Amino acid sequence: MSVKMREIQMAQDKNPPTLPIPEDKKERFEKIKAKFIEIYGEEPKFFSRAPGRVNLIGEHIDYCGYSVLPMAVELDIIMAVSPDTQGQISLVNTDPQYQSYNVDVNQIVITKDVPHWYKYVLCGIQGIKEHFQSDTLRGFKAVVDGTVPRSAGLSSSSALVCCSALSMLKANEWTMSKEQLAEVCAKCERFIGTEGGGMDQAISLTAVAGKAKLIEFNPLRTQDVLLPPNAAFVVGNSLAEMNKAATPQFNTRVVECRLAAQVLATSQEGVKWREIRRLGELQEKLVYTLDEMLNLVTSKLHPEPYTKQEVCEILEVTPEELVETSLSANTTHVDSFSLYNRATHVYSEAKRVVQFKAICDQQPGNALEQLGELMNQSHASCRDMYDCSHPDLDTLVEVSKANGAVGSRMTGAGWGGCTVSIVNAEKVSSLLAGVKAGYYQPNPDKFSKVDEALFATTPGGGAAFYIA
Repeated sequence: MSVKMREIQMAQDKNPPTLPIPEDKKERFEKIKAKFIEIYGEEPKFFSRAPGRVNLIGEHIDYCGYSVLPMAVELDIIMAVSPDTQGQISLVNTDPQYQSYNVDVNQIVITKDVPHWYKYVLCGIQGIKEHFQSDTLRGFKAVVDGTVPRSAGLSSSSALVCCSALSMLKANEWTMSKEQLAEVCAKCERFIGTEGGGMDQAISLTAVAGKAKLIEFNPLRTQDVLLPPNAAFVVGNSLAEMNKAATPQFNTRVVECRLAAQVLATSQEGVKWREIRRLGELQEKLVYTLDEMLNLVTSKLHPEPYTKQEVCEILEVTPEELVETSLSANTTHVDSFSLYNRATHVYSEAKRVVQFKAICDQQPGNALEQLGELMNQSHASCRDMYDCSHPDLDTLVEVSKANGAVGSRMTGAGWGGCTVSIVNAEKVSSLLAGVKAGYYQPNPDKFSKVDEALFATTPGGGAAFYIA
């Protein structure tokens, strides 16, 4: 093969693949196709699919500039799609609780008031539009079907954004690598008001079946991670919901981390705090280890929350200037910032990701137990230092550990949603039975949803197109 042909082949390998529909998924695809024909009176031209994800370790640190270690799950968003040469976007959800939506592709407006499902679809479309800046745009007709539970911490919203971006890409016959697409999707989800870091989109688009991924940012880089052969994972939905785009909690944490980095920067000679936006950037500037950064936090920040006035005095800015330099639109009302705890969580969690990857690389005999202990430490830090857990999550973690999990932690943004537990593959059935009896059965409302809420999963494959 010539050098030129090899370059073309490598570029194609990086694009989202087009695959035949798997045998075990044909029934679902046929149902979506039938719905499409019923609605639009024609067959779809292709399917787009993007999976949800579960983060094994590395919570709330991607937007601080640190690596994370998620895997894709088998739950996903699928769209049956047909291009629309008139430039119309027509969206129908197979779940009747979600309203249909139509808009001209050139007249998209994404408001941040109520995070309706279709706005995530519009984010993906708008991101692709802005990337290609084309004068001629096709829209598309779509029927959307999802198995990723909403507000559960499995990234249903990012899967929807990625699936939509894929659909817009193919409808207009454009191409880009999965890594490029992940960066576009990370940016465009912010149209709806979520200031995430890019993990969810990166794993949804680049996942490899059977493997987890170490994902690094700025620029985006991914490494496959081979998990211990006896490792299995059980995901449990606490059924406490929190939509991160509808509440200020998530964006408040982003701002607290930014302020922690900026306040720490003022204590260091030669560092201009206005040039620092992330805790990771500060570490790079100082050329410190993670342990040295933890020592810096202990010596320079006080454990008590900082008032807005105190932060303004340290940074020598007015409250109005603070809005410009550090806050986001939906955190201007926040008057108290917990800088010590947030920075401590971020640097210690970043260290746990490094340790987790090293254990997977080395595969010692007690790898499962070591990984489990890191997951337990991660949950404690999310609960105590980042204040992003929930009483139901804490209970589910403890029930999981009592029934055979060697490690268990909340996963996703938190304040509700899911836990992920690592367990010896031979004990998956007993763990599922124990959690079902110990967490779900005592509550009739939760027990009625247990079949969807509790499941074992293996690392799934990433986003793709499927032949209609």
